[in-house]
Amino acid sequence: MAKNRQPNGASSIYLGKDGRWHGRITVGVKDDGTPDRRHISRKTRAEATKAVRELERQRDSTGVRKAGQTWTVTTWLTHWVENIAAPNVGENTIDGYRVAVYHHLIPGLGAHRLEKLEPEHLERFYQKMRANGSAAGTAHQAHRTVNTALNEAVRRRHLTTNPASIAKAPKLEEEEVEPYSLEEVQRLLAEATKVRNTARWVIALALGLRQGEVLGLKWEDVDFEVGVMLVRRGRLRPRYKHGCGDKCGRKPGYCPQKINTRRETKDTKTRAGKRPIGVPEELLKLLRRHKEKQQRERALARDLWVEKGYVFTSPTGEPLNPNTDFHRWKDLLKAAKVRDGRLHDARHTAATVLLILGVPDAVVDRIMGWEPGKSARMRRRYQHLTGPVLQQTAAKVGGLLWGPPPQVVQPAAGGSVQGSNQSPVQGDLLVYVARLGERRVPFVHCEHADAVVSQWSADQPGRLAEVEEWDRQEWEQGGVGGMRAVRDRMPDRRIVHHAHAAFLPGGERLNIGRDEQWSVSAWEFETDLYTDLPVRWNTTRRPGQEVEAQVRGTDQAAVTVALADACAEAVDRARNPGKYGDTDDW
Repeated sequence: MAKNRQPNGASSIYLGKDGRWHGRITVGVKDDGTPDRRHISRKTRAEATKAVRELERQRDSTGVRKAGQTWTVTTWLTHWVENIAAPNVGENTIDGYRVAVYHHLIPGLGAHRLEKLEPEHLERFYQKMRANGSAAGTAHQAHRTVNTALNEAVRRRHLTTNPASIAKAPKLEEEEVEPYSLEEVQRLLAEATKVRNTARWVIALALGLRQGEVLGLKWEDVDFEVGVMLVRRGRLRPRYKHGCGDKCGRKPGYCPQKINTRRETKDTKTRAGKRPIGVPEELLKLLRRHKEKQQRERALARDLWVEKGYVFTSPTGEPLNPNTDFHRWKDLLKAAKVRDGRLHDARHTAATVLLILGVPDAVVDRIMGWEPGKSARMRRRYQHLTGPVLQQTAAKVGGLLWGPPPQVVQPAAGGSVQGSNQSPVQGDLLVYVARLGERRVPFVHCEHADAVVSQWSADQPGRLAEVEEWDRQEWEQGGVGGMRAVRDRMPDRRIVHHAHAAFLPGGERLNIGRDEQWSVSAWEFETDLYTDLPVRWNTTRRPGQEVEAQVRGTDQAAVTVALADACAEAVDRARNPGKYGDTDDW
């Protein structure tokens, strides 16, 4: 009778000549193409069967650890950080990985076999780090590093599961940053005028650029004519090696013949990081003066000057060292008698100022260099609810809940209620209407209407300009815009910059025979178009299905930047109307 035979590749269990039960399981294919058969040995058949079934279960679910080198935590982390991570991440990232690996993970966990590492080993290691005085952020960095390294081990089948993804990460409580107040910023700026590279600190506090972005600026990135600064690279922290053959007995950074082994700058990490920023006129003046001072320094340095085109340099033209720049910031805080803080707190301050000014989120994201998709989280982290913000909000709530009650128009006999009066104009007052040619602009106060008429007459000599007095009922029934159009303040004389574009349903740009951008004096705007914000924008779908992008504001550079965002949303809205709640009912 023929003997029963297992099919090729199936597991087998048999009693060996040594009296033990053996199992053979095919778990895959080796690198050379031959079957990867694993062997187990147990005292009893039941134990062997259980071990075979467990290995089959691993093979069919998470996969079986790859055969070959037996890794320890030390050998794997060393291999990962030097041969896998180093060629594929940035300089600053690899610096953080090496500190976590060589200073914390290998001394604390290095003796473990990689496949024997358990989540509990990691959790006890984190607790020991905290007990030895490491900050929560340091322990969390070690966790992130080992998690990344072990994920790579799983991808390469040196592990079946990642214990770091199971272990509880160290609790990290992010401290709320207190941005500098307006008074503190003014004291810092006043003190900055007394030191070298004054404009460097103004850029940090006014525009919120990161340290590397400021120190990486070159003169070719500053357009004085347009008033725009282009951020496209960041300064890297130098890394030195001995130039004396390690004979001086000092650290590499203090070697008299030290050699920098790292490039000076790198491009911004993301596309959002590469961005144009509008520069205030006062800052442009400071930069012009700074350029003149730099030219005098170049003349004094003579042959020692190294021309590399950086905006902020050492007295010999070299780019500023970030460590030196950090110490200058600390000196500035002490001199201005301002509380101690990180250099990065200046960025939090600038972001909070943008919140106070009411700058739209899209423009804030462009100025700060935040990526779409992450910008909301970054705004929560950087924009802080300071006293002025909270006071403004409280005033609005108070005005709504405890302000003067609306005056309700009582219905006549047999009639209906027309509505409530939410206008600043009371029923027994006149409306002062500035008649400007064919336009009528109503005001609560007569002096405001007189001022507008005077301005119009000076700008438009020979054209009709006068003040008319209308009673409330007359204006409400016959005035343009009714009571909603009545202004309770005098518009200023600033210029409001406009930008406009329209798109067909497929996203194609529509040529409507109108300038894309133009500017008008602020006081000439109708109420619904007037703004005193640096920039504001919106998109609307018009009858006929065209989508319109409109941008306006007092900052021309911000309007130009915002137009690109408005057009991008308009194109998306034209192509995907349902996404924005647009319907065909027009």
